[in-house]
Amino acid sequence: MNHDDQVLDDPVGRSLRGRHARFARRLGRAAAYLPEAATFSAVSADPDAAEWADLAGLIGPGELADMFSCPATPPPDWEPVFSLEGRQMIWPGTARSDGSPAETETETETETETETGAGVVELGAESVAEMLDLVARTRPGPFWPRTHELGTYLGIRDNGRLVAMAGERLRPPGWTEISAVCTASEARGRGHAARLVGALVARIVARGERPFLHVAEANTGAIALYERLGFTTRKQVTFRGFRIP
Repeated sequence: MNHDDQVLDDPVGRSLRGRHARFARRLGRAAAYLPEAATFSAVSADPDAAEWADLAGLIGPGELADMFSCPATPPPDWEPVFSLEGRQMIWPGTARSDGSPAETETETETETETETGAGVVELGAESVAEMLDLVARTRPGPFWPRTHELGTYLGIRDNGRLVAMAGERLRPPGWTEISAVCTASEARGRGHAARLVGALVARIVARGERPFLHVAEANTGAIALYERLGFTTRKQVTFRGFRIP
């Protein structure tokens, strides 16, 4: 499996041109996710005016162009909506999160909820309402009705109630992003996030891929957790969104 980390400089574009092509909408060289799956858009490394015009035509006037970590500068009449400093972190090794060697495992994107051990369950279509509710209460980042289709999502329940989850989002060649890591306020301090991230790392590594993730720079608690789990910072990034005129 190719683990070239240069693909992580354009994780949205490389995902949309590869394993997430079925979630892509395109116009010219511009691309974006289907809005019910993700809000992210992609242009080439050095886009010209025609490419920005393609993206504007693709997304539509008055709509948000979520450029994620793309550093390209859009036309001056595109109104800045948000800018958030963050970092991209990668899993540096090929062992499981518990230190054991990776075993062969078939990639699955099941839409059923099955036990995965230690109280961790897979979350499918029937759990979307609960997942959206948990995201609304914890605000880990963008999550939409079809986001769970981008990869495997895992959760932890307490007396049947979903209290923590994490899953797979962007999927550039050789890599899988861990995202939507969140825990309800009443269930924090129990190690749920570490358990879920560890379970996802094990699955990703077992497929012969490497995990990576993005985190806001201000979220020092999450950064410390990811560093304890073995992630290292690859680079600083800025997440930006613009309103199309």
